[in-house]
Amino acid sequence: MKALKNYIDKIKPHFEPGGKLSMFQSVFEGFESFLFVPNTTSHSGVHIHDSIDSKRTMTVVIVALLPALLFGMYNVGYQHYLSIGQLAQTSFWSIFLFGFLAVLPKIVVSYVVGLGIEFTAAQIRHHEIQEGFLVSGLLIPMIVPVDTPLWMIAVATAFAVIFAKEVFGGTGMNIFNVALVTRAFLFFAYPSKMSGDEVFIRTSDTFSLGAGNVVEGFSGATPLGQAATHSGGLLQLTDTLGSPLSLSDMFFGLIPGSIGETSTLAILIGAAILLFTGIASWRVMLSVFAGGIVMSLICNWFANPAIYPAAQLSPLTHICLGGFAFAAVFMATDPVTGARTNTGKYIFGFLVGVLAILIRVFNSGYPEGAMLAVLLMNAFAPLIDYFVVEANIRRRLKRAKNLTK
Repeated sequence: MKALKNYIDKIKPHFEPGGKLSMFQSVFEGFESFLFVPNTTSHSGVHIHDSIDSKRTMTVVIVALLPALLFGMYNVGYQHYLSIGQLAQTSFWSIFLFGFLAVLPKIVVSYVVGLGIEFTAAQIRHHEIQEGFLVSGLLIPMIVPVDTPLWMIAVATAFAVIFAKEVFGGTGMNIFNVALVTRAFLFFAYPSKMSGDEVFIRTSDTFSLGAGNVVEGFSGATPLGQAATHSGGLLQLTDTLGSPLSLSDMFFGLIPGSIGETSTLAILIGAAILLFTGIASWRVMLSVFAGGIVMSLICNWFANPAIYPAAQLSPLTHICLGGFAFAAVFMATDPVTGARTNTGKYIFGFLVGVLAILIRVFNSGYPEGAMLAVLLMNAFAPLIDYFVVEANIRRRLKRAKNLTK
């Protein structure tokens, strides 16, 4: 690496103002920042307000995402071989390799499209390239079904980066979470590819691996999908082959679902990393889970299960299913699109949890409510902070008046 660093330092003057390649300065700086830890952080558009730079922040978040990503790759292979009846005779590494090859193209497409647009935008504006998409580019493939076509991911990523990020000024300026805007675009533009019983489990082969026909009794419905379509009687969630699911099955994550959202355990490992390093707010995480638990208890007590079958799900079941835990740890804690005051973080997170369960229970056409809950609260985060600050100002003015009496 020292030789590479020396070479980068040698050619750097060509890309600085006055150099023959100065027009590509932003591209060079972005490439240099990607290879080596920078001495300074970005000068504009960032949300970092202390000595830590945005590249270090993004690196820690990526490390925190790895447990959920790696487990998601394994679960993709696990669900596939389970569906074709070959799980028992397939090794761990073969299962993981299948999932790895199924997920890797999605990661590549997400980064190529997103970073390509960011590089182009920075070059046009003559701005330095910021590191925000390093996290968004990994989040996007983790929150989509495994059978989402690559061209759809490319179109949705381009839409989100351009209209939810670049038009607002880039990293640190966007109002809505870029990865969730990508997911929302896919859901509303291509609903048949983002929901149903056929998109969450890859039943076809991947690069000639895992060929076979699905076994009798196979169902690709996710547990939340089963709850949404249930009619009458006690709700019993089942796995791919119809066997009853336990709470531990849902917690560990060997169930159908979006690539990185199934394992609550892996997500909590990522949460521990974010909290230990101080990157994410514990106030937001805690309040999201609190809001979800409170709302699910209310639904258990008052909602009619015959009309709203998802109301039968316990609070712990709600937390372990779908994208709830993933949203609480990695989406709601986004410092750019969430509330910034301490009191505002409690309010913001609590309402995210409440809305996620409300949408799940009372809108059977959309069994997963975490995405819409976070996006809706992204829009209200500045308003929440405004009222918190105004309340503090009024309280201090009142205190000052009392002191002068």
